[in-house]
Amino acid sequence: MCGICGIIHEDKNRPVDAAVLESMTRTLFYRGPDDEGYHLGRGVGIGHRRLSIIDVSGGHQPVFSEDGSVIAVCNGEIYNFKEIKAELESEGHVFKSKTDSEVLPHLYERDEERLVERLCGMFAIAIWDERSRTLFLARDRMGEKPLYWTFKNGMLLFASELKAILAHPEIEATISHSSLSKYLAYEYIPAPHTIFENIQKLEAGWMLVFRDGRLTLKKYWDLPVGGELCDVTLEVAAERIRHLLFKSVKKRLISDVPLGVFLSGGIDSSSMVAMMSKLVPPEDIKTFSIAFSEKSFDESSYARQVAAHFGTDHREEILYPQDLIDLLPEVSDLLDEPLGDASIIPTLALSRFARKYVTVAIGGDGGDELFAGYPTFQAEVYAKKYRTLPRFLRKGLIEPFVKRLPVSDDNISLDFKIKQFIKGADTDDLSRHMLWMGSFSPKEQEGLLTLSPFTGIFEDLYRYESFASETSMGNRILYAYKKLYLAEDILTKVDRASMWSSLEARAPFMDHEFVDFVFRLPYAMKFSGMTMKYILKKAFGPLLPKAIVSRPKKGFGMPVAKWIKGPLREMTTDILAPEKIAREGFFRPKEVTGLLRDHLTGKVDNRKKLWTLIVFEKWLARWGQGRS
Repeated sequence: MCGICGIIHEDKNRPVDAAVLESMTRTLFYRGPDDEGYHLGRGVGIGHRRLSIIDVSGGHQPVFSEDGSVIAVCNGEIYNFKEIKAELESEGHVFKSKTDSEVLPHLYERDEERLVERLCGMFAIAIWDERSRTLFLARDRMGEKPLYWTFKNGMLLFASELKAILAHPEIEATISHSSLSKYLAYEYIPAPHTIFENIQKLEAGWMLVFRDGRLTLKKYWDLPVGGELCDVTLEVAAERIRHLLFKSVKKRLISDVPLGVFLSGGIDSSSMVAMMSKLVPPEDIKTFSIAFSEKSFDESSYARQVAAHFGTDHREEILYPQDLIDLLPEVSDLLDEPLGDASIIPTLALSRFARKYVTVAIGGDGGDELFAGYPTFQAEVYAKKYRTLPRFLRKGLIEPFVKRLPVSDDNISLDFKIKQFIKGADTDDLSRHMLWMGSFSPKEQEGLLTLSPFTGIFEDLYRYESFASETSMGNRILYAYKKLYLAEDILTKVDRASMWSSLEARAPFMDHEFVDFVFRLPYAMKFSGMTMKYILKKAFGPLLPKAIVSRPKKGFGMPVAKWIKGPLREMTTDILAPEKIAREGFFRPKEVTGLLRDHLTGKVDNRKKLWTLIVFEKWLARWGQGRS
């Protein structure tokens, strides 16, 4: 696990400033505290920070082909590198180390851009071919590892994070109005957009080729949207899921450093422990969980049940409100792009706790997006029925009544769920899910933003819908969740929090062979009746304690609603002060003040909206001018 960056000049006679390259690379030091490496050539500079996982002593990067003409750096892991290496060695290629990244220059020599088809792993890779002066960039299929890029004045920059690009003195970062609207709606900014104009994210499953001043973007992989496996029985599907997840977990156990598991006690992470117990003596499996003093957010008892069931070496850390609040300044440092998911704070706490004992942690990320594991999928059933009611009943009676429901600050409280449901019930199948999961609807942004809201807020959503038009509506919705919420929120959150702690996080659910099979299953196998993750529960129910399979979903939430009224009240009031908001010019002070007043008085639960604004304001103070 590492950080990468680079500078490519279209004019080979234009030298790369070594000091600038070093400055860019060292912004990523926490992604790779163990080593750094550079390559400087004619009009090219590549930097690398290393977290040593495989071949601890010999895995220095960049890595080179035999003649030195092909240079590569990689952030991530190539899990099938041993197979690829054996194949290349049989063809005469000579390797100097035992690291996974060294297969890249040799494989590129043979296959060029087709090499990504052979890779199984999580990765952001950069390969420079000196012979043809070609830069090749690629991001893994599901988007576990990030990659940003920009092109300006004959110069292409790339990096694992925005902050490295912002370290280049020629980059003038201007906040994108359209991306701000997307952030307010989604609570994250979907690829290929970023918060800044003219800087882009490479989308998951895409590659970029830069040659002779021409820049080409190309999708090399996508979810299999051409049809569903309607002839597969439930029993066969469950067995196949167990088999594929076992294979995926086995691949991800490769490591030359200590490895553990993030264990929440949900079925996703518990399934990881079940598979690991078939590969590793249970007492050698280190499991880690976080307990919250706020009971409506705590699920540690379930984690302890799973640990006891399998006999793992379990560790738990209890977090109190002040522990989490103390992490807020660090979150502002690590998030060089706004991300309104408050669970990044406990994710950071969990990563830091696990890093005391291990360097690699396996987690259950992706299970909800693969198997329809969010309450929004249950809400979808009710929404279809709700829309059949007469308009006068919905608008004149039900919705006014819902607005008057007493406010609770508990985690995913009943009034919170009902009010979110009403917010998206009247829209189309896809956008209602984004409204349920996000903060500010397009209509709400009209009153908030000083400029007119961007009219294409959901353009990415409908673009993805068109890609998946040949599958069922249920699987189309899941497709959008994977491309948007999973890639740009969940995986981003885990990458940033774990890397800030110099910890590598691995997600077996993201194995592309596993994803291919699960996505092609009929939606009714994933969501049956009102049961979420139906086929996953069938597959792993026999291996887990009954309470784990039947437990309600809690989520890795944070007591944001209570914090804003309590320990964060003064900070929130200062951050959202009317004169400050007016001076910055993005939002209407009266609207922001109203949101805060209604929340503090208990009139309306505005936790999501206020947290989204708090995160943006904290980001603006730290990164909004492009550098800090």
